[in-house]
Parts: sequence; C-alpha cells; structure tokens
Amino acid sequence: MGFREHAAPVRRILGIALAVLLIGGVIAVIAIGGREAEGTATKTVRGVIGSEKSDFFRDPDVVKALAAKGYTVRTETSGSWAMDQLALKEFDFAFPSSSEPAKEIEVAAGVKGAQTSKPFFSPLVVIARTNVARVLADNGLARMTGKNSGTLLMGPYLKAAGEDRTWQQLSGAAAHAELTGTVFIKTTDPATSNSGALFIAAASNVANGNTVVADDAGIARTAPLMRKLISVQGALEQSTDDPFRAFVSGSGEPLILAYESQVASLMLQKQAVGNAADMVVLYPDTTVNSPHTFVPISEAAKELGTLLVDDPKLRELAVRHGFRPQEGVAEFTAATAPHSGFLNPGLTGIRQVGAPTVKVLMALAARAKGQGDTP
Repeated sequence: MGFREHAAPVRRILGIALAVLLIGGVIAVIAIGGREAEGTATKTVRGVIGSEKSDFFRDPDVVKALAAKGYTVRTETSGSWAMDQLALKEFDFAFPSSSEPAKEIEVAAGVKGAQTSKPFFSPLVVIARTNVARVLADNGLARMTGKNSGTLLMGPYLKAAGEDRTWQQLSGAAAHAELTGTVFIKTTDPATSNSGALFIAAASNVANGNTVVADDAGIARTAPLMRKLISVQGALEQSTDDPFRAFVSGSGEPLILAYESQVASLMLQKQAVGNAADMVVLYPDTTVNSPHTFVPISEAAKELGTLLVDDPKLRELAVRHGFRPQEGVAEFTAATAPHSGFLNPGLTGIRQVGAPTVKVLMALAARAKGQGDTP
C-alpha cells in the first residue's frame, strides 16, 4: 500500500475533525456572544407589585420598551398594605398602589427617604349593570350622567348601609330577581389591599363629617359603619382582579369596587365588546386617589421609577392599560375620548380627599373586620 493510499483517509479524518472543531467554535462564539448580549443589553431587577399592574408588566410591548432602556423586570404580586411584611431585601423595588403603604415599605426595607416616584394613578370606581344603576339612581343613591356613567352618592349610600337597607326595600328592585339581600359594594380586604383600604378611607371621611379621621374619637365614631360595610360581604377578596373578571364574565355581585384603569384597559384594548353595553361606571363623589408609588430598594432599580414617569413610550403603554400618567393627563384624555360615555376623564364633580395615616387606617380596617378596639 503506497503513501497516497494512506494519505487520503488521514486527510478525510483530519478534515472532519477540523470541521467539528470549527463548528464547535462557531457555536461556542454564538453562545458566549448571546450571553454577553443578554448581560449587557439589560439588567434584571425583581419587584413586588400590586396585582392590578401585572398585565402592564407582562405586556410584550412593555417588556420590549423596558429592554430598550436596559431593564428586564421580574415581578411578584402582593396586597399593597401587606408589602411591608415581606422580606423586602429580596427585591430590587416595591410598587404599591398608593403612597401611604409606600412610607411603611421604605421603613421596613431600610430605605427611608428613598427617591420614590409616582408614575401613574387610577381612581376607584363602582361598576354595575344598567338595571342596578337605574335602581340606585331612582332611589337617590346614585346620579346618572349618561347611559353608561354616573356618580355614586356616598352620603345617601352610607346612610342606606347604616340602616341595613335591602334591595327589596328599594323601589324598582322587585323587577330584577337577582337583586336580593342587603345592598353592599363588593370590595377587597381593607387590611391588605389598597382598593379596600382607600374605600374605607373615603367612607370614613364622609361618615366623619367630611373630615379625615385622625384620632381615637374619629375611629370610634366611624368604626361601626365601617364594620357594616365589610361584614356583610362574607369572604373578602385580596385583589380587585377576581371580582372584576367575574363581573365582566357576567357573574359576580351587583356592585363591584374596581379601579378605573381596569375598565379603561378593557375599553382601550377592545376586550369588553360582549358586556360593555350593559356596564355602568359609577365614580364615588368622595374618593381618595391612588398614586401608584415606586419604591427603589436596591441600586439596580434606582432609575426605573423615573423611567416609568418620563419615558413617552412607557407612558403611552400605561395609558393603554388604563392608568392616568402623572405627566400625561392630556394623553389619557385623548386616548379615552372614544369611551367618554363610560369614563369621567376630568373627574368632574368628584371630591378628592386625603387618606388617614397608616396607623389610623389600619385601625379602621381592623375594626371593620371585627378585630381590635384601639388604633
């Protein structure tokens, strides 16, 4: 056997080996390059948020917009007023649904005085079917401003609640078989959830002579009524999400407390076609606004809150999810103009009041749930 006969197989073997090495090298470069690109393009931050913001952070367009600014955001949900009880050092930021629990979070996380930001807010609303809203209006508990919009009159409503008024006692309710039992608004747990807490804040203000409850005497005056508002509901929800989805699907209680953002999001994303015509959005005539407050806990998330406030694309996406940007009121008004038959873009006729301190509000929440007698 000659040299050439030996050389040919050797060359083939060497060629295959070289090809494998080259392919492996290319794969290695791609893998390393991919990891480097991922590592340098974004920094991953972990946050705890109110559940009403879950859809916003899951939105692929939001994910893309944040990545373009250098962030990958991972989130977990919690009731806003329970966040200060979490192991906050495990998170880079907290994003409760109002400013009051944010103060407690700062203290619990050891970042008191952090540069918090308030990217957007959403007022509370009560949603009802058209027949339910009409019964309320005919009995002086609400005022209709359009076919699908109106105002919940907190004074008359709270008077009815204090008297344990039933649907059967309201004129016109007998024509609707589903309207039975005590008249109440389905809320979330005021001890842990922001919407429930703020509803108690607004209701206690009205019950306290249109004054923020600030002391033991105010708590004593208003607690019995707050107890009636909560005890009649039975099991309390931890989030507005489930009762709202139940309402949209055609079930649930006659009156549901929700965020305006939940309604606006359905409208703006054209998801409410089936049941929208039978929905009425009632704005309580006394309310506590809910500025979603970003609390940076680690350095990694320090600039994220500012980005959510200032970036035009992220503001546009916040509006798409129904939120009112603090720096984009005109943007919200323009986007929701086609749905003004349901919404109150200017919050016309709405009295906005301050919330009690966290200590007082949590004392009211405890009393509303039948727990404790002192703040």
